Amino acid sequence: MPVLTSVGCSWTASGKNVLGAQLHQQGQYTAALQQFQQVVAEDPTNPDGYYNLAATTHRLASQRNDETLFRNAEALYNQCLDHDPNHIECHRGLAVLLMDTGRPDRAFALVKNWASNHPMASEPRVELARLYEEAGESRTALKYLEDAVQLDANNSRAWLALARLRETDGDLPQALQNYQRALALNNTQPMIAERVAALSRQINSNLDAARTSANSQIATPLPYPTTSRY
Repeated sequence: MPVLTSVGCSWTASGKNVLGAQLHQQGQYTAALQQFQQVVAEDPTNPDGYYNLAATTHRLASQRNDETLFRNAEALYNQCLDHDPNHIECHRGLAVLLMDTGRPDRAFALVKNWASNHPMASEPRVELARLYEEAGESRTALKYLEDAVQLDANNSRAWLALARLRETDGDLPQALQNYQRALALNNTQPMIAERVAALSRQINSNLDAARTSANSQIATPLPYPTTSRY
């Protein structure tokens, strides 16, 4: 599910977005909605307020399997994009909602249009990679992630996604390098450090096993000749 954002266009809006995000994390969705509704009431052009409203409504829609709430969440995501056409979290959330409601073509079209409108941005490529990976097209996903890190070598999320995909494909040495790059860019995620440690152990274990196997192979002697060469 989408992650809420606490950034606001004003101090008051920021405070309400922060409080709403905390309430959301505690599962108090109705109270969170009230905070976000106040944000957009006081600042009707605040994209984060609309996004947070959308994400919370999306959460409730998924819990209740409520079509009306899904439609409301979709409308709120679109309002967010009206005010910020490059809102990263909103594109991500809306793409998830479109997938959740059985409209993968719309999800792909949304993110491809985002990528087309921002050709130098890496985040749309990361989202396209996620969609293609979920569709079982890992090679296409890999291409988009490689493009993403070329566009922005400091995008920790892109390196992390690339590392996960390469680990899934069995390319452990390259996956380890990508995890290490993601960790160097963002050392606040314990999960990345855990993957670096785990892959390092696995690669070393594989190397030790290969050496042991090589050392245990004994050459088979040729049979002693029974006839004369002459």
